[in-house]
Amino acid sequence: MSGPVLWLWRHPRAQGAAGRCIGQTDLPVDRRRAKRLAHRIRRVARREGLPPLVWTSPLRRCHAVGQWLRRWGWRHRVDARLAELHFGRWDGLPWSRIPHAEVAAWEADFAAHAVGGGESLQQLIERQRAFLADAAAQAQPLLIVAHAGWMQALQWSTANTRLPRADEWPSSPRHGELLQLKPCDPR
Repeated sequence: MSGPVLWLWRHPRAQGAAGRCIGQTDLPVDRRRAKRLAHRIRRVARREGLPPLVWTSPLRRCHAVGQWLRRWGWRHRVDARLAELHFGRWDGLPWSRIPHAEVAAWEADFAAHAVGGGESLQQLIERQRAFLADAAAQAQPLLIVAHAGWMQALQWSTANTRLPRADEWPSSPRHGELLQLKPCDPR
């Protein structure tokens, strides 16, 4: 699979996320921060000649940015395959309340372990590949407001042919950070 260039911005910082395991817990973002990121995306799109179309997950921390762009005449597409890793029963809990033994089990089988009984990293990557396979039909760059785990998984799979170990996982992009990637078939 080779597809269009992806322009990925990490969503603004979610309100109430500090110290918590946040995957698909749907937390809001400050309106001003969402609007500020939307302005930044619009400026980059104008400068680079990118289409006025943004993709987001349905989670508010991404969706809010897409809504601002839609107010300004952009098309906004929502796709559940862009959602963050589902942490199951861990989702929304303070990290301090998640048993160390459960975290160690995840680290020991980083790619295949269903985190908190939710989703494994391998499942996230499969979901991501399905989205990218559909996106490969697009003849234009894709602008996406994304989640850190989704972006990290894409960084890994773009550069590697195997699933990662915990100690190899890319660092988390900053809130609002832009990454440009050209996905290719990791087989």
